[in-house]
Amino acid sequence: VCLLKCYFSQLFRINFSEFRFAQTMIFAIEEINNSSSLLPNISVGYKVFDTCGSTLHSTRAVMGLMNGQDSALGGTCSGQSSVHVIIGASESSSTIVLLQLSGIFQIPVVSHFATCACLSNRKEYPSFFRTIPSDYYQSRALAKLVKHFGWTWVGAVRSDNDYGNNGMATFIAAASQEGVCVEYSEAISRTDSDEEVARVVRVIRSGSARVLIAFLAQSEMNILLEEALKQNLVGLQWVGSESWITAGHLANKRYAGILMGALGFTIRKTKIKGLQEFLLKVNPSQDPGNNLLKEFWESTFDCSFQSSLSGQSQCSGSESLRDVNNSFTDVLELRISNNVYKAVYAAAHAMHNLLKCGKNGKSSDHSCIWRNYLHPNQIVKHLQDVNFTLQSGEKVYFDENGDPAAAYELVNWQTNQAGDAVFVTVGSYDASLPNGRQFTMQGINITWVNGSLKRPLSVCSESCPTGFRQAMIKGKPICCFSCIACAAGEISNSSNSAECSRCALEFWSNENHSQCIPKVIEFLSFGETMGALLTAFSLLGASLTLAVSCVFFRFRHTPLVKASNSELSFLLLFSLTLCFLCALTFIGQPTEWSCMLRHTAFGITFALCMSCILAKTIVVVRAFKTTKPTNAQCSAPLQRTSVFSCTLLQVLVCVLWLTIAPPFPYKNTAHATERIILECDLGSPVGFWAVLGYIGLLASLCFVLAFLARKLPDNFNEAKFITFSMLIFCAVWITFIPAYVSSPGKFTVAVEIFAILASTFGLFFCIFAPKCYILLVKPERNTKKLMMERNLSN
Repeated sequence: VCLLKCYFSQLFRINFSEFRFAQTMIFAIEEINNSSSLLPNISVGYKVFDTCGSTLHSTRAVMGLMNGQDSALGGTCSGQSSVHVIIGASESSSTIVLLQLSGIFQIPVVSHFATCACLSNRKEYPSFFRTIPSDYYQSRALAKLVKHFGWTWVGAVRSDNDYGNNGMATFIAAASQEGVCVEYSEAISRTDSDEEVARVVRVIRSGSARVLIAFLAQSEMNILLEEALKQNLVGLQWVGSESWITAGHLANKRYAGILMGALGFTIRKTKIKGLQEFLLKVNPSQDPGNNLLKEFWESTFDCSFQSSLSGQSQCSGSESLRDVNNSFTDVLELRISNNVYKAVYAAAHAMHNLLKCGKNGKSSDHSCIWRNYLHPNQIVKHLQDVNFTLQSGEKVYFDENGDPAAAYELVNWQTNQAGDAVFVTVGSYDASLPNGRQFTMQGINITWVNGSLKRPLSVCSESCPTGFRQAMIKGKPICCFSCIACAAGEISNSSNSAECSRCALEFWSNENHSQCIPKVIEFLSFGETMGALLTAFSLLGASLTLAVSCVFFRFRHTPLVKASNSELSFLLLFSLTLCFLCALTFIGQPTEWSCMLRHTAFGITFALCMSCILAKTIVVVRAFKTTKPTNAQCSAPLQRTSVFSCTLLQVLVCVLWLTIAPPFPYKNTAHATERIILECDLGSPVGFWAVLGYIGLLASLCFVLAFLARKLPDNFNEAKFITFSMLIFCAVWITFIPAYVSSPGKFTVAVEIFAILASTFGLFFCIFAPKCYILLVKPERNTKKLMMERNLSN
C-alpha cells in the first residue's frame, strides 16, 4: 500500500511546518508498520510530492501519480506501485484540483488542512475526507466571537482562493444573522503586485472598523504583514482563521506591534508520543540521495553541502537539531501535525477492515487477507465507516460528508514575563453541543494591546440608550443607524432597541421612555380647584334655599306668602334644594351606583322643579282669568296631582332607562392617549336625551304660559318673574348641549354641573329674590290691600 503526501514549500525556500507534516506522516507509517495489531502482515509505503502551494504543481503531481511516473522525492514502495489513499493537500484550492483528477479514478483523498466548506459537497467530491473541521463551523464561530465582544462593525480581508472566498462568504452570512456588519471585504493573492497589496492595506487603514477579520492562508498573511509594517498599520484588533492564528513563525517581535492581542479559533492541540525524538533524528545521512533532506538541512543551519564562493559555511551533517528552535522542532503546538497523524491512521484502519485483518477464523492468526486488486470504491466505503481511538484518547470518525467533529480552541496572543508572544487558550467552540452552549469563554475579557488589557470598541454607530430606537440610515448597512427617541406611549427598556414597544392600554411611557407606568386616572374630584368651587356653589345654593324656606316659614301667614301659593312655594324650594345637591353626585370618582344616581337624581329633581313652576304658572293664569276671587285658585289637591303626575312620568322614564341600559363607570382611553378619563357612560344615550327632553318640554310649557301672563294687572306679577327665570333656564340648557358634546374629559362633567347650578340659581333668584326683598326689606308692602288693589280696580 502506498500513500501520497502532498505538501508545499514557498518558492526557493522550504517551509519547516510543511516539512514537519511530511515527517509526521512518515512517523505514523513507521508506527503502523511496527504494529502487530494494525495491518499486521502488510507494509505501508509512501511517496511525497511537492505542490509548492500551487494548483499548477498539484496538477503535475497528480498527473505524474496517475501516469505511474516515479518522480516522487523519495519512496519506499515495493511491488505494485498503485496508490490507494492520498493524504493532502495543505490548501483548499490545491486539494480541489487534486480531487478533480483523482476523483476520476475514485481514489480517496484525506486532507489534514483543507478547510473549504465547499469540499463537504458529497455530490462533487464523493471520495474526499478530512481530519480538520470545515470552515462552515469556523466562520460561524468567528461570527459568534465578534458578537460576544460587541464588535458589530468589522473589516475583512481574505485569501483570493477557494479557502478565503468560501470561508469569508460563510462568515459574512453568519455575521449578518448575528447583527454584525462588514465595512469592507478585500482579497489578496500571493501573486498580487506590491501596488495591489498596498492598496488593500490603505483600505484597512482608512476604514473606521477597529476589528479586522483575516481569513488568510499563511502565504497571504506573510505578504500582508510585510506591507502592514511599511504603512505602520497598528491599533487594530486582529481576528484570525486557523491557518495562521497559531503560526509560530509569526509570533515574533517583528510583528508583535501589529498582531499582539489577536484572537482566533484553531483545532485542539495534543501530544504525539515519540514524535519529537523522531523529528530530532532527521538527518541527510538517512537517505543520502534525498535532495529534500539536504535542502532542509541547509536552510536550518544556513550552510551548504557544496563549496560556496560567497563564504557560506560548509554543512557537515553532524549538526544537531536539538540546538535549533524553529517551527519544525517545536512540538508544543501540535495541531495540524496531529491531523496528519489521524489521516494516516484513518487510511490504515480502512485498509485493515477492508483486508479483514484478524478475521480469518484462527484465533492465533491476526494476519490480513491480501488481495491483488483493491477497488477504490471499497476503500472509500471503509474510510466512511472508520471509528477508532488513538493512544491519546481522541476518537476519529467521519460524518456523512467526510468531515470530523467540529471542535475548536479559542486562542489569544499574549506576552509572557519574558516579553515573548504566547498562545493562550481562553475559550472553546464545539458545534456538536446545543446552540446556546457551543461557544464558551473563560472568565476575563482577553484583548491585549501593547501588553495591557484593553477592549476596543468597533461599531459604526454608538449604542442607542434606553428610550431610543435605531433608525436605519439610507444607503448604509444595518449597523449604521441614528438614534430616534421613542414616541409618546412607547418605550425601549434596553440599549440598541430596533423598535420601541407600545405600552399597554392602561399604561403610558415615563419621561425617559424607558418603562411603562400606569396612566393618570382623571375625574372631577372634590380635592381639585374646579371640584371644590363647584361643591362650594352647590352647597351655597342649597344653603340659600334652606334660608329662604325659613323666611317663608316665618312669614307664612302674611298676604305675600299666601298669594304666592305657600304649598307650591315650599315644594319648589324643596326641589331647588335637591337640584343644588344633585350636582354633588357628579363630583368624585364614578362608581356603578354614583353613575346611576347622578343622572336619575338630576332628571327627577328638575322634573319636580319644573312641575312646581308649571303648577304655579297655571295658578297665576287662572287667578287672573276669573272674575270671582273665590275661584281664583285651583284646588290644592289638583295642584298636588298635577305636580305628582308630571314628576311620576319622569320617574317612569328613569326606571325604564336604568332597567334597559343603565349608566356605568367607563375608562375612556380614546380621547386622551396619555391619561385615562374615568367617566360615566350613559348606557343608553336615548334614555339621557329623553330625560333631558322631558325637562325641556316642561320648561317650554312654563315659559309659554308665563309669557302669556307676563302683563297681568297686579302689584306683584309673579308670571313676569317666572318668564325671566324660564328665559335663563332655557338659555343655559340650550347652550349646554354643544358645550357638553365638545368638552373633553372631566370638563364634560364640569359643564353639566355648571348648567345645573346656573339654571337652578336662575330659577331661585328670579322667583324668590323679589319676594324676599318685600318680606325682609319692604314689609310695608306686604299687605292684603296692596296685593288686592290692582284686582279690585278691575
